[in-house]
Amino acid sequence: MSVAAHARTHYGHHARALKTPRDIEYDVLAQITGRIQSQLPHDLGQVNGRLTLALNDNRRLWAAFAADLAHPSNAFPQPLRAQLFYLAEFTLKHTAQVLTGLAKADILAEINTSVMRGLKGQGGEP
Repeated sequence: MSVAAHARTHYGHHARALKTPRDIEYDVLAQITGRIQSQLPHDLGQVNGRLTLALNDNRRLWAAFAADLAHPSNAFPQPLRAQLFYLAEFTLKHTAQVLTGLAKADILAEINTSVMRGLKGQGGEP
């Protein structure tokens, strides 16, 4: 299932009629990022249930991004696909470290925010 299709199932038929797939991806990233930021602990190892749920949703979203990026029909230029796939891989690995208390979640929110900027045309790549 593509990221856009996955997002549409979460936002229903109204979002599909009013928003582009890019808008939907932005909204899903923004919602998850906000949840992560609102639960950021001050110290390593302080992962509460709400942060765990937000991280799990973020991990699922990035796994869907990775699947889309790896699909032969993906229209992104190869260098951009490779960069985004690397971010997906990093995000999945870093999330596991956060959940085991070995890393902080703030970098995950920063990555999402950077991708959101790109989706709104404020990044360096189209």
